[in-house]
Amino acid sequence: MLYQPTRREALRLAATGAATALALPFSHLAQAQSGWPNKPVTMVVPFPAGGGTDAFARPLSAQFSKLTGKQLIIDNRGGAGGTLGAGVAAKSAPDGYNLFMGAVHHAIAPSMYPKLDYDLEKDFVPLILVANVPQVVVINPKRVPVNNIKEFIAYTRQNPGKLNYGSAGGGTSHHLAGELFKQQTGTFITHIPYRGAGPALQGLIAGDVDMMFDGLGSSAAHISGGRIKALMMSGNKRIAAFPDVPSATESGLPDYTVTTWYGVWAPKGTPADAQARAIEEIRKACTTDEAKQAWARQGAEFSNLAGAQFGSFVSAQIKQWAGVVKTSGAKLD
Repeated sequence: MLYQPTRREALRLAATGAATALALPFSHLAQAQSGWPNKPVTMVVPFPAGGGTDAFARPLSAQFSKLTGKQLIIDNRGGAGGTLGAGVAAKSAPDGYNLFMGAVHHAIAPSMYPKLDYDLEKDFVPLILVANVPQVVVINPKRVPVNNIKEFIAYTRQNPGKLNYGSAGGGTSHHLAGELFKQQTGTFITHIPYRGAGPALQGLIAGDVDMMFDGLGSSAAHISGGRIKALMMSGNKRIAAFPDVPSATESGLPDYTVTTWYGVWAPKGTPADAQARAIEEIRKACTTDEAKQAWARQGAEFSNLAGAQFGSFVSAQIKQWAGVVKTSGAKLD
């Protein structure tokens, strides 16, 4: 005799079947997320094209796209020392397909901008630190008649207020590196803010400003091409790509240890599996031979701090730069 289920059993079986049917779309969704990326990814770069951030974002984009088969689209959103683009990125959809490439400037911003429309530590998830670059003191040799940093300091002391320096904007590392230099050398140099490192660098090359305290990443090609002259690297060692440029320690400024770093975040709420895959794919992209060569040309190191470790690094940087801002009395122009 054919078995006939009771009414209660029939209802239970129907419910089980419905639950299984409902679970199928979510199962497919989980599989889709684990296959990240399955479409192009957009990464906001909060500075104009051609600046120091672009010098790493572009090679990263090329290698990421090559390795994953999905394009990493760079969306340059310059303005307000990098905070405008950061605000845009913070409000983007946390679906795994929106990323943000920020820099040391974003650890400085909380001390310089009283009303930011985002919080770097609350509105973003730290993914990975991709590059660490020394700062370099560069001049337009046609405007500043010196051969080395000691001559520069002497010339500036003899001509207080005569020279000016360009920066990526008020409150950026370029700005505060200049203020720190002035404080440590007893010099006075007028600050000229631009909307990004790219425009500031073009202003230096054109002779609109006399000098910059720039990240080596954006200045390297112009130093090699003779358009600008490097006087000193920050920190305590020379850089292999520019062995003739002395370090700050050699130049009598052992406490001048400014560096420019670049990292990638995702908006808060981004799925954990997408975060993990993004870290993995970015790490792979940064360690390809092509990326290593691009980093080496700019004196950069791939730091490989990821997740919570990167977050702790950012927190420490925010505190450190808050102290520099307070000591120097730096303000937005």
